[in-house]
Amino acid sequence: MKRIHPEFAYQSRELGIQIEDTLGEPPDRKNYQRVIDSLLGEFANGTEIDDVNLLSFALVEHLQFDDVAGLLVAGQQYDEGDAAKVVKMVSTTHSATAAALTSVFSDNPELARKAIVTAFLFKNGKRWTDEDHSLDALQAEEDKENAENEDDDQMAGTEDIEQLFDSRGDDNA
Repeated sequence: MKRIHPEFAYQSRELGIQIEDTLGEPPDRKNYQRVIDSLLGEFANGTEIDDVNLLSFALVEHLQFDDVAGLLVAGQQYDEGDAAKVVKMVSTTHSATAAALTSVFSDNPELARKAIVTAFLFKNGKRWTDEDHSLDALQAEEDKENAENEDDDQMAGTEDIEQLFDSRGDDNA
């Protein structure tokens, strides 16, 4: 399992929530598809929507992820990456998705890169791990650091005790 950047983990979780909210209860597939089609149309027409989640939402159902290992590596850096390389790691047979991705990539390659990686991570949730920022994990990390510091303090104390003894030995008598 690969560790990914916390922002990608956040975006992936948000994408899942957005999809669930759009589908509704009970799931309305027609409404869901209308939303995707509308978003794809907006992106394909060059509408400037600088939102990673909306683009990944529009792309997620129609992308094929051709280079899983490369996309996992791309998920380790959120703010930096080779957008052209990431775009080459996916394919689609859906013409509206291809048009939207081409349009966004030409105007904002970083947005395209981030959206592709987010969509990939959402679809492949079992292939990556996120850093655990829960209170329990933070407490365990703090306890570990405190234990290491106590060990260091105990070592430092023994060195101080050695200096208490007279280094001249029996010459004081």
